Amino acid sequence: MDILENSVRVTGRRGAVEVITGSMFSGKTEELIRRLRRAQYAGLKVEIFKPSVDRRYSETRIVSHDEKSIVSTPVEHASAILLLAGDVNVIGIDEAQFFDNSIVDVCNKLADNGIRVIVAGLDMDFARKPFGPVPALMAIAEFVTKIHAICVNCGNLAHYSFRKSKEEKVVLLGEKDKYIPLCRTCYKEASGN
Repeated sequence: MDILENSVRVTGRRGAVEVITGSMFSGKTEELIRRLRRAQYAGLKVEIFKPSVDRRYSETRIVSHDEKSIVSTPVEHASAILLLAGDVNVIGIDEAQFFDNSIVDVCNKLADNGIRVIVAGLDMDFARKPFGPVPALMAIAEFVTKIHAICVNCGNLAHYSFRKSKEEKVVLLGEKDKYIPLCRTCYKEASGN
């Protein structure tokens, strides 16, 4: 449920930050695309950005696991979003965990300028630790939507992105070949804790 769309009447040009978060395979990008498409249907000017490091499906589109997609602009650094934003009503940002902490200031500046900023990203890494700037984005956001995948082992709600390999680096791009969504109990069992 989109709280901003369903319970708050926004009049005039009022900026806000919305964060969509959760584990891998929970539908974050799908929800981001849904919100951005609704804004486009409403005739609002929309710009979409993603980190250039994320080339899993496409270099110039954000793509959900169920293959929904929308055109985006890849950027190396969050500061580029301020330069490329132009005169828009809504900005979408996918895979926020891959940006550095400057993304928080960028989102605040955009919202302060009356822009609706919708950000999607992982809240935790494979080790269940807060991931990159997403926890800070959640703190400054007016609206936070945490969504869940389904645990592939037991069918309960999955909160965690379990890495199937033993690689220890935090950023390791991959899909179902490297990660599966697990609930707390199944994560503990799979990790041997």
